[in-house]
Amino acid sequence: MPNTVTPLPVAAEPAPTPSLDPRPAVLLLHGLCANPLEMMPLARALRDAGYVVEAPALEGYGVVPPAAGAPAPTRRRAVPPFEAWVEMAAAHFDALAAKHARVAVGGLSMGAVLTLALALERPAAALMLLSTSLHFDGWNVSPWRRLLPLAYVPPLRQWLSFRETPPYGIKNERLREWVAQAMNASHVSAAGADRLPAASLHQASRLIRHVRRDLHRIDAPAIVLHASEDDVSGARSVLELQRRLGTTPEVHWFHHSYHMLTLDNERGAVTQAARQFLLRQVPVADPAERFSPLTATEDLRHEQHA
Repeated sequence: MPNTVTPLPVAAEPAPTPSLDPRPAVLLLHGLCANPLEMMPLARALRDAGYVVEAPALEGYGVVPPAAGAPAPTRRRAVPPFEAWVEMAAAHFDALAAKHARVAVGGLSMGAVLTLALALERPAAALMLLSTSLHFDGWNVSPWRRLLPLAYVPPLRQWLSFRETPPYGIKNERLREWVAQAMNASHVSAAGADRLPAASLHQASRLIRHVRRDLHRIDAPAIVLHASEDDVSGARSVLELQRRLGTTPEVHWFHHSYHMLTLDNERGAVTQAARQFLLRQVPVADPAERFSPLTATEDLRHEQHA
């Protein structure tokens, strides 16, 4: 009987590795009990500059406005631990990193703290830190704030919430009135929800402690944008970033806005400063975009410190 040899199956050609999108990507993180609407002015400016931008809503961290005509939700959702917030942000970062060679991250308020937490876990190409809330010591914060940890004791933190009060982080009176009307109608606006659950504040406090402990490990290029009249978080947060970050941040102060820098009077100057920083650190393909001039309507009344 002749010897027979069963031929080995021909190995399949390996699937070609898809080339990465040459455009850098940017992940924008909204604030606590807020939503991506507050990031839209910055997102539009960065998209216009050539970046791929994602500004996701994070479940259990943010509050999404109800659809037009839909009733406001009456059932309070469970608040996951801050580690879950970081994991959700990391999942969005990883999805972008799978398609783009470089991913920058930015955030507003507690979103800036979440940005720092993500930078401890992922290789962000650059960081944009707007109204960073490492400390709640702004001029509109109640002196009773120091007693807030008492509300973190279970089961109190599952039931207590704290109403937001004017000026809602906004100096522009017309915009502030619009925010108040939206909060009255649906309990949430572009500036966030009308109430902050104690459970959310408890997890935010834990997130802040986690980040502050390891600030020295963060060495990605960073820009810090902050209002000199921030009603939520004063200059102490900026000074700590300057002193303890593992990199020397570029710092911009704005003198005609409150906490919600992306929505308030100087939003044009805020977005332009962030965009120019990003174009220097994570350039797009078209060099003409790198130093495009401000339009006449964009406010330049701020100071920069290297």
